[in-house]
This record gives sequence, structure tokens and C-alpha cells, in this order.
Amino acid sequence: PPALDEVGVDPVKVRLDFGNQVTVMYTFEDMVATVKVVSALDVAHSLSDELSFSSQIFPRKDILWWTNTRRGPIVAIWEEPKVRKFALQERAMGEPRRFTIPMPGLIFLTQGGQPPWVYATKRRPIKPADLVYQAPLCNLFADGRSCPGSHKYPMAIGQIPDSFFRSFFSATAELGNRSQKFPQNVVHLWEFLAGKKTYPMSDLVKHGTVRDLMQMEVGR
Repeated sequence: PPALDEVGVDPVKVRLDFGNQVTVMYTFEDMVATVKVVSALDVAHSLSDELSFSSQIFPRKDILWWTNTRRGPIVAIWEEPKVRKFALQERAMGEPRRFTIPMPGLIFLTQGGQPPWVYATKRRPIKPADLVYQAPLCNLFADGRSCPGSHKYPMAIGQIPDSFFRSFFSATAELGNRSQKFPQNVVHLWEFLAGKKTYPMSDLVKHGTVRDLMQMEVGR
């Protein structure tokens, strides 16, 4: 860093004084000083909002990593490969179609009360260079963002994946480019998988890497 004598004159715009009981903020503009008492917690939140950083990938079963962003903290949750049940609402007034189909492992990028971003992997990620794939699901856009419709998500992030699976899916968002075998419409893949026990990992369509997800700032 440059020495202090190399910086030159840099007028003070804001000064914070942290006391035992109160925090005082001084602002200086056009030779006029303004003084106000502020919350130390609000100051900390304002500063942390400008910092984006991520943890390492955790070895525990369910939580993969967390990231602090200007939009707030993001927690990546891992859902193991398994046979899952889905309800596909194709007509507003009709009965939903029910599917029981195998799914690959899924990554959910979650924030309390917000629709998740969802991706697929062939195995539980262990390093940032691991590949990430398009999730073979309806209600998702190409970037992984989910379309909630009228569905409301809980504030507890651990409940968000289950809330996602229990929601009604529709043939909306971007149905293409989610399957090698059925590139035009992922619903055809669901029909093909009905009654099967394992997901064909070779059918997944590449999206990027875990590092890409760790550097994202999700939001609506």
C-alpha cells in the first residue's frame, strides 16, 4: 500500500465514534458537520452488505457451503439422489398428473422465505471444480432460478427443499435443455422415468461448476 505521504489530501466525509453506550456518526459536507446517534448493529450490517465471501465446502451431509453477499447470506443445501413424488398441474381446473420418478442429487441455493435456485450433480460436491448440471425439473429457468407462482416458502432454510418438492409444478419457465434424450421438453423425460429406480446420470446437461454457484449473488 502507498505511504501516507503519498496519498495527499483526502477530506473526511464520514466519521464514526464507538462509545460504551452509543455510536455517533459525523458527516461533513460543504464545511457543515452533521451529528447523529446511530445503531452499531446497523453500521455492522451496512458494512457486511458490501462484503462477498464464501465458506469452504463442508463435509457434513446436508449443508454444502454458505456465502455472504450484498443480498444477504445464501446457504447451499444438498439433497441426495432418490425416488421422489411430483405433482404436475397442466390445466388450471384439472387434476394434476402424479409422477414417482428418480432424481439425481440436487443443490438448493436458499435464502429464508425466498424461492430457491436448483441444480443437479452426479455426486455430492467435494471441491469447487466439480461439475454442476441443469436440474431435470419443471418450474426452473436456464440460470437455475425457480418460478414460485403462488407458492410461499418458509423462512427456515432447512424446510425450503421439502417445500419445493411439495409445490405444484407446471409446464412453465424453461422446459428445454434439461435432458440429453428429451432436449425439447423435460416433461417427456418425467414420462420416460416413471416407475424407474435410478436416474440416468449420462442424461444430465452441463450448467457450470460449483465455483460458479459459490460466486453467485442470487435474488429475485
